[in-house]
Amino acid sequence: MFKAVYLTRDGEFKAQLAELDEARLPASGVTLRVDYSTLNYKDALALTDSGPVVRQFPMVAGVDAVGTVLESDSLDFAPGEKVILNGWGCGETTWGALAQRARVPAEGLVRLPSGLSAHDAMALGTAGYTAMLCVQALKKHGLTPGVGPVLVTGATGGVGSVAVMLLAKLGFEVVAVTGKVDAADYLRTLGAAEVIDRTGLSGAGKPLQKERWAGVVDSVGSHVLANACAQVRRDGAVAACGLAGGMDFPATVAPFILRGVTLYGVDSVYAPRAQRQEAWDLLAGLIDPALLASASTEIGLADTFGAAADIIAGRHRGRFIVDVNR
Repeated sequence: MFKAVYLTRDGEFKAQLAELDEARLPASGVTLRVDYSTLNYKDALALTDSGPVVRQFPMVAGVDAVGTVLESDSLDFAPGEKVILNGWGCGETTWGALAQRARVPAEGLVRLPSGLSAHDAMALGTAGYTAMLCVQALKKHGLTPGVGPVLVTGATGGVGSVAVMLLAKLGFEVVAVTGKVDAADYLRTLGAAEVIDRTGLSGAGKPLQKERWAGVVDSVGSHVLANACAQVRRDGAVAACGLAGGMDFPATVAPFILRGVTLYGVDSVYAPRAQRQEAWDLLAGLIDPALLASASTEIGLADTFGAAADIIAGRHRGRFIVDVNR
């Protein structure tokens, strides 16, 4: 038996902490003894039934985990190895890892890099791994610290917090966007050179605006993404990975055809393993554990329901680490 965050919809949606029989785990995959999971925006949507994340019920929630392989039907992973899970349909179409046990697709796993603790891996989670993919996209575009400031939207969220840390560590001038009036000191501690209010980006704006940013990491979408694109300098780049502000994109082609701006879509859920492993290996070398700890809060499985509500209401900042054995 194992404890898990269990979602059902028998006429009425219910999210609860349940004790389940291991015989109910998916029939195939890599079986993990989970050390830690985490709570992402997608998990919060699932636990609060605020968005169509879960595609079938019943479901064990959780898109992330770090743990030890117990059994494996894949030649790529052997019992005893420490691995990280991110996405690959877990918590959406197949049982996830807000649980003490999980059986997950091998394609969603990478090896825990040396020098990165299991605890810190989930302080990063999908949010941190996605932030790294965004930073990689900007760097592969050719952005360097000398070309100008990089804007990070949704900066107090999981992706945003880690993106600020990473970009600052790499020497970029980071401008953080937030709607939280008390978050400026927190964001400057992470490495932001400037903190601006999101009000100027959250409404309808002109198709082309004053050129300000060499690059953007956006986890918000909607008007924020549209305005950010309209403010990017010639030949700059935007890495878009989220929709906390909405799935719509009320923009025009003007920034792309008149300034040569490039918009990169970042998919962390089904990225190939080589790309995943590269991102995690880079994270292990760039993240300051002390700084990461300052942006993280540890909770237990029973605490995930309240934490999910806080995420949806915008009352959180940074990352939630879930100790599944607490």
